[in-house]
Amino acid sequence: MLNKQWKMRIPKIYSWFSGYYPWVVVFATTLILFGGLSKSKNNEDEVFLKVPKFQKPLRLPNKGYGYPPVLAYWISGSNGDSKKLLRLLKAIYHPRNQYLLQLDSASSDYERENLMFLIESETVFQTFGNVNVEGKSYAVNQMGSSALAATLHAAALLLKINSDWDWFIPLSASSYPLMTQDDLLHAFTFLPRDLNFIDYTSNPGWKQREEMNRIVVDPDLYHRSNTAIHYDVETRKPDAFKIFGGSPWVINSRYFMEFCVHGWDNVPRKLLMYFTNVAYPLETYFHTVVCASAEFQNKTMDNDLRYIISRSSKLETLNTLTIAAGEAVFAQPIQEDDPLVNMIDEDVLHRLPDKIVPGSWSSCQGVADDSMKGEELCYREADIDRVKPGPKGIKLAAHLTKLHAQSKRNPSPCHHP
Repeated sequence: MLNKQWKMRIPKIYSWFSGYYPWVVVFATTLILFGGLSKSKNNEDEVFLKVPKFQKPLRLPNKGYGYPPVLAYWISGSNGDSKKLLRLLKAIYHPRNQYLLQLDSASSDYERENLMFLIESETVFQTFGNVNVEGKSYAVNQMGSSALAATLHAAALLLKINSDWDWFIPLSASSYPLMTQDDLLHAFTFLPRDLNFIDYTSNPGWKQREEMNRIVVDPDLYHRSNTAIHYDVETRKPDAFKIFGGSPWVINSRYFMEFCVHGWDNVPRKLLMYFTNVAYPLETYFHTVVCASAEFQNKTMDNDLRYIISRSSKLETLNTLTIAAGEAVFAQPIQEDDPLVNMIDEDVLHRLPDKIVPGSWSSCQGVADDSMKGEELCYREADIDRVKPGPKGIKLAAHLTKLHAQSKRNPSPCHHP
């Protein structure tokens, strides 16, 4: 079993009246008489969580030229999303990578504790120690600066847990992969590790949005529960820098995320102050930081590797997504009950129900000794440096190599605000 010092600990219920034994008895009796602990808004027992102790990875992959990269995933969700987060985690799991799961304050403490328990119950996650759950919650409004703050916080946590990763990939509970991790890791293997994927062109409407120059306040920065943002009647238009924007979904290099989090140059910090009062800052912040920093302007590809499912379109077919998988890695938004999820699992990922996606690193699924100990011993023999791409991975690698070559010849998107 795992060394106890690395074992993820499920935060325990604690009491604000601890230390006063007589009063403990009185309060306990009173709670029983009044029907027990109060219920949360989801009619589940409220569980007061301590800040979890993050575990470090128990096996470090080999790094360097010719070895696959290490991806740092942040998977976020809200009330009722814990099952979707776990399913997505299993669909994108690889022992090389780092994973951080987080539920915002709209979910109950009970749901967060249950998610931690489910993670701890999976032998593969505990064997490699590369999955963590953030037990501390806060309000997040995807329209406001609280969403940007949550993204930077997740990157900071992943850097603190283990900074030996190459790319930061934020996903929501409605995201789902269009290829296996073997395919994705292969496609990224020979790319420069300081390359960023930020889409400037697929969302031209950000410039026409009326809220762009309006001053807004996101109450989720100081309220515990989710609250609608407030719009001021005043407007502003900066002249010290140009604002760039596009898709809110990015895949950023570790070096760029360190630049944004630590701010050794004043650019990311100054822009963060400005975007605190801008609507939809995720559509503009990283784009503007790149274009305001000469160091990163030529280290960005104008592509977010996402396939966005239009709300106005009819049900997407698996064939459509399979074709898109040559140029996209993730599709969204996909609802939990969408039959597409099952079709992707069966026909694209070859994932069995409630299992992780099979990869070349291990053949532990279906081992003769399916006990926890036998499964753990099998995982310990896994070759986490090995990836074996299929046609999708080979096609994506060729596509990214072509895009990277074109980006060197074409002007930076920063020259076309």
